[in-house]
Amino acid sequence: MDSKKTNTTYTADDIHVLQGLQGVRKRPAMYIGSTNSAGLHHLVWEIVDNAVDEALSGYGDKITVTIHKDGSCSVLDEGRGIPVGLNKETGKSALELVFTELHAGGKFNSAVYKSAAGLHGVGAAVTNALSVWLDVTIYRDGGIHHMRFKDGGSVIENPLEQIGTTKKHGSFVRFKPDPQIFSTVDFKWDTIYNHLQESAFLMKGVKFVCVDERTNQEAEFYYENGLEEFINNTNQNKKALTPVINFEETDNETEISTEIALQYCYEDYNETIFSYVNNVRTKDGGTHEAGFRTGITRAINDFAENNKLLRGKKLEGSDIREGLTAVIALKIPEGLLQFEGQTKGKLGTTEATSVVQNLIYNKFTYYLTENKEIAMSIIKKCTDAQAARLAARKAKEEARSSKKTKQEVILSDKLTPAQSKNYKKNELFIVEGDSAGGSAKKGRDRIYQAILPLRGKPLNTDSVSLDKMLHNEEFATIINTIGAGFGQSFDIEEIKYGKIIIMTDADTDGAHIQTLLLTFFYHYMRPLITSGHVYIAVPPLYRVFKEADRKVIQEYVWDDQGLEAAKKKVGAGYKISRYKGLGEMDAVQLKETTMDPRSRMLIQVSIDDPFLVEKRVGILMGRDSGVRRKWVEENVDFNGVDTFIEEVK
Repeated sequence: MDSKKTNTTYTADDIHVLQGLQGVRKRPAMYIGSTNSAGLHHLVWEIVDNAVDEALSGYGDKITVTIHKDGSCSVLDEGRGIPVGLNKETGKSALELVFTELHAGGKFNSAVYKSAAGLHGVGAAVTNALSVWLDVTIYRDGGIHHMRFKDGGSVIENPLEQIGTTKKHGSFVRFKPDPQIFSTVDFKWDTIYNHLQESAFLMKGVKFVCVDERTNQEAEFYYENGLEEFINNTNQNKKALTPVINFEETDNETEISTEIALQYCYEDYNETIFSYVNNVRTKDGGTHEAGFRTGITRAINDFAENNKLLRGKKLEGSDIREGLTAVIALKIPEGLLQFEGQTKGKLGTTEATSVVQNLIYNKFTYYLTENKEIAMSIIKKCTDAQAARLAARKAKEEARSSKKTKQEVILSDKLTPAQSKNYKKNELFIVEGDSAGGSAKKGRDRIYQAILPLRGKPLNTDSVSLDKMLHNEEFATIINTIGAGFGQSFDIEEIKYGKIIIMTDADTDGAHIQTLLLTFFYHYMRPLITSGHVYIAVPPLYRVFKEADRKVIQEYVWDDQGLEAAKKKVGAGYKISRYKGLGEMDAVQLKETTMDPRSRMLIQVSIDDPFLVEKRVGILMGRDSGVRRKWVEENVDFNGVDTFIEEVK
């Protein structure tokens, strides 16, 4: 125990009470998860959730989100409009309470909202708290009502007043995020586009409109067949084994409504499950996903066993979910709804387990019985997955056997391991090419940094079998090196490296290798990404240098914006090298720019939007090269493709 004590006193006066929304501004991540791009967009979702709740209750069938040129964002709905009358309990207008008090609103009254997205959210008040200003216009009861807040909701710039009359109804909320709170205040078209499309899939008959005034882009989403179209959209680049299968039911006892859509695909060896509660994505799963997995495993095993289709042992859940895409959408009444965590990422309602489990077991069992041809196709895919899993397990056990020869274990001999056994500090660099690999070996920190050069491009694991992936030298070596298994057996606690760093050239080949490796990690070691262990190295684009007084003066530059500043810093007579690839840097340059923790730049890979990730993987890893090329040309900027030397006299 540390015996050192601070000299400060700790008295009753040290207990501070943060008034109003001050607590949100003091600790924003507690309320929105982070202050990066994901947290920024969470401000939008809080307002969108309110609009969705109105539509869920049958009020309004159009929701419009607009990104404005001034950096603000607005949400317009056609609901009943937030009440503007005085609240008897506080003497303040209901509108003011909604935007200045946490957990204030009609969501806590089941007579107003039977099921709502915002029940356990922190609501519009948090969006107000983290904005420079927020402007509200309400169309209700024949009047147009307006109110404006600024400085994180601490100041009412324009008190509530009626500014006109109207026959419209709904709410219009526009806000500008505070740049002092967020690391970025740049709203992403892709992020909002995909969120609204997702919402449209989940809400049949409601139109969602996305507008970006910065680029004059506009998109509309409207789906009559909801989840079926969701599955079709997700699997558009895959070959379907089955049609989309839909089940829907409301449980009489709990009043939980469940809708499930699922489809199996050929040559797809991974599971993709999207789950939602009251239209909010539960990215961390929860009780409803547990019920689904148990129910579908039992249904297929019972059907296969009753029809004598099993090859010995029962199928495991991973066998049954291989190649499966499913969407699980629940509507849960206010009294039963429980989320784990403030941002509603994981469902905790225990009743949802049995409700979903019983639905999928009963209805899917009936479907299999009535559609024998489809059932046989599903069972064959599951038993093939079982055979591949057992073969992989056998190969893994044999690889661990001391009798196994080096020739029989398909592992690369290129790995240069780290010396330390302190795995949290260890770093594995997966490097493109032997040339860069050689420089990396010379420039590395031998204690903590391991180097694994790649031989050519890895396999596309989005379209090869598990067995073929395991027999690939590159991936077999990566699995063995990381040391935590793969797929369903992957154990994040067993990893031998705190950071897995992908280091490739800044060109199309390098981007392709990054994508192939990330696809592999996404499918077979996803906790590596979700736990923040995967990184992309960012080598410099330029070296600005000159020789003066027998010394080399130099500056490395990572983007075009920093080039002019580097030229001025180095001074007249400078030269500029533009790097084509990692192999052009010697060991010293590679170390000080890309490998040394004190000076390098790394991009941490995360999954903020699983729906968007699935779409991107489908585009980049799919068979349609035309679609892939178009996306890359529109979205990827490769600086440094050519090498040149610029000399200034």
